[in-house]
Amino acid sequence: MLFLWTKAFHIIFVMSWFAGLFYLPRIFVNLAMETETVATERLLLMARKLYRFMSLLALPAMVLGLALMWMLYGGEGRMKMPGWMHAKLTFVVLLLGYHHACGAILRKFEKGLNKRSHKWYRYFNEVPVLMLLAVVVLVVVKPF
Repeated sequence: MLFLWTKAFHIIFVMSWFAGLFYLPRIFVNLAMETETVATERLLLMARKLYRFMSLLALPAMVLGLALMWMLYGGEGRMKMPGWMHAKLTFVVLLLGYHHACGAILRKFEKGLNKRSHKWYRYFNEVPVLMLLAVVVLVVVKPF
């Protein structure tokens, strides 16, 4: 029963974290297009609050994920993990990198150093969608 509760809360926190991963780059699109100072400040405030909140959501998602791995594979760890889990963990690491890249981009916007167009951010916004697709397929289909 503990496993199922842990799994449920892991999924809830991952979904919540992904909401931020999907929305923050969308704010970047708007920031890259904005020319009015008042609107830019409002978007920056939204982006700061969202980044802090999604960072808080990522932490329990990771801790619960590690707890699930411990419950499934015990102390033997990676020796017992199937290939799909190794691939999934690779995507999780990439997603954490994406998360931190969002933080770096936010800091550039705060300093007025953004050099990228709104079109670049539209493509950047699709990265977590593709990674989520890969993770879900790996977890559900378990192809290897």
